[in-house]
Amino acid sequence: MVRPGLARRPDVTELRQTYDRAGSTVPAQLMDGVTFLAGVCLAISPWIVGFSGLGGLAINNLIVGLTVAALAMSCASAFGRTYGMSWVVPVLGVWTIIAPWVIRGRPATTAAIWDNVVTGAIIFLFGLGGLVFAANYRQHEHGGRRRGVGAPGGEW
Repeated sequence: MVRPGLARRPDVTELRQTYDRAGSTVPAQLMDGVTFLAGVCLAISPWIVGFSGLGGLAINNLIVGLTVAALAMSCASAFGRTYGMSWVVPVLGVWTIIAPWVIRGRPATTAAIWDNVVTGAIIFLFGLGGLVFAANYRQHEHGGRRRGVGAPGGEW
C-alpha cells in the first residue's frame, strides 16, 4: 500500500505500472501459471494420489497448496502490489519437500513422499523465478539497471 502523501507522486504511479508491465510479460505469466497449477495439484494430491488417510500431511498439502495457488494468482493479477511477497513461494516449496518427514503421524507412503518432493521442487523452482522478477524490479526501484528474463530490453 502506498502512503497517502506518495499516492499523488507521478513516479510512484509510473513505478507501479512498470511492475504491472513486468508481471504481464509472457515468462512471468508462465511462471505464475505453472506455480498456480502446482499449488492446485498439491492441494488435491492427497485424494488423487491416495494418501488422504495420512491426516496431518493431507491437511498440510491442502493448506499449503491453496496458499501457493492464491499467491500465484495475486502475483499474476497485481504484480505491482504483490512482488514483495514473492519470497514466500520458494519457502513453501521447501516446506512441501520436507513435510513428509517433519509432520508427525503415520509414516508417509512412497507415493506421498514422491508427490511432495516433485511438487515441492516445481513450486520452489518457479517461486525462484518470481524472485528473479522481484529482484530485477527492486533493483530498478533503487536506480539500478534491470537485466535478464522479463526485463525490458532483456532476453525472453
